[in-house]
Amino acid sequence: MQPEGYWVTIETMSHSGQEFGWAEQLQAAGHRLTAPRRAVLRVLEGARTHLHPEEVLERARLIYPGLGRATVYRTLALLTDLGLLHPIRLGGSPRLARIAEGHHHLVCLACGHSFSFEECPERELEAELARRFDFEIKGHLLEFYGLCPDCREAEDA
Repeated sequence: MQPEGYWVTIETMSHSGQEFGWAEQLQAAGHRLTAPRRAVLRVLEGARTHLHPEEVLERARLIYPGLGRATVYRTLALLTDLGLLHPIRLGGSPRLARIAEGHHHLVCLACGHSFSFEECPERELEAELARRFDFEIKGHLLEFYGLCPDCREAEDA
């Protein structure tokens, strides 16, 4: 069971109803693809913002009304165990990020607001580390910490 305040971060990526290939990866790992799990995957697929598990539960119940809270948390934990989601901390709150292509944030230390960005300055470093350590890299997380414009302005006032 995840701690109170657990958040889910899903990047805005839609793959034409393919559930990011997660359904196939769950099955390949020997897990059943039940109707409740499929509902959770559909919600994650359509997410366009950072979701709290209660929001995942609420949205997934529109797809599968009998969905239980424990199933949402177990499914999120399973996706984490399979390396499809990864726990990170943003603004002091535990969250999860989809890491297959890399995940990048600027995080304000004062207000906790986070800004996602697509540019990946780590591609060359990733290739060098893979070569140097003979390591197959599947994804990465990158966070920069500082002050957002509003907090800098408030600090200067």
